[in-house]
Amino acid sequence: MQGRGRMDQKNITPTQSNNASAATTPGAQRRILVVEDDPTIVDAIAMRLRAEGFQVQTAGDGPAAVDTAEAWQPDLIVLDVMLPGFDGLEVCRRVQAQRPVPVLMLTARDDETDMLVGLGVGADDYMTKPFSMREVAARVHVLLRRVERATLAAHTPRSGILRLGELEIDHAQRRVRVTGEDVHLTPTEFDLLVCLAHSPRAVLSREQLLAEVWDWADASGTRTVDSHIKALRRKIGADRIRTVHGVGYALETPSSGSSGSSDTSAPASASSTAAGGSPTSAADGY
Repeated sequence: MQGRGRMDQKNITPTQSNNASAATTPGAQRRILVVEDDPTIVDAIAMRLRAEGFQVQTAGDGPAAVDTAEAWQPDLIVLDVMLPGFDGLEVCRRVQAQRPVPVLMLTARDDETDMLVGLGVGADDYMTKPFSMREVAARVHVLLRRVERATLAAHTPRSGILRLGELEIDHAQRRVRVTGEDVHLTPTEFDLLVCLAHSPRAVLSREQLLAEVWDWADASGTRTVDSHIKALRRKIGADRIRTVHGVGYALETPSSGSSGSSDTSAPASASSTAAGGSPTSAADGY
């Protein structure tokens, strides 16, 4: 294991045989750091990502991961939770303190608490072992596409700030404030909140949110939605997101006349009563 995580020139520089195809592959010139202490898993992930056109570097422990991230400046990190040295959560904290970078967490335990802690320290998504290399590659592509969209949105002029009561969303700066206080959201949490805010009071299904926020065409990641919603509630307030069991989620907003000023009006929702009956408490369940 010694030296696996240190800088390795043959890993950093693509081989000549890959150079010709790199410009036409989806992962061209993108750097992915894979942090995993199991040689079989790390080799399989690295091989698949290189086949997708990515430049890949690996690390086998916490300290090596932080050192490599600082020196190599990857575009995305695939990060196992259980690592020698210090764990993936601490790696994520330290890396995010250096600079924001998308993180796909890998965990061997299907435990929601672990997932929420990971999201809380800056991870954007997570996968539970066992998983296929195809799914890892798909998640990497999705995360990178969302980063590209976020970068484009940050440089696209918007007509002001969306205010929904005490909740304020600044699209251009990708900032969120609640009662005037800044709230730190991960890129995924911000995109999820914006998706809900574009249709206030409308119930959006998990499948809709997966398609809009994660670019997933199937329902295999509905627990991902649930965990991100729970993490988002912790930051903006549990009562701001309503659960409709068996359907999805809705962003609760003040009734008309009490919502305050808005530089960018939210669209009216034709399906705001889709759930019917009394609203489910946001603090119940997911």
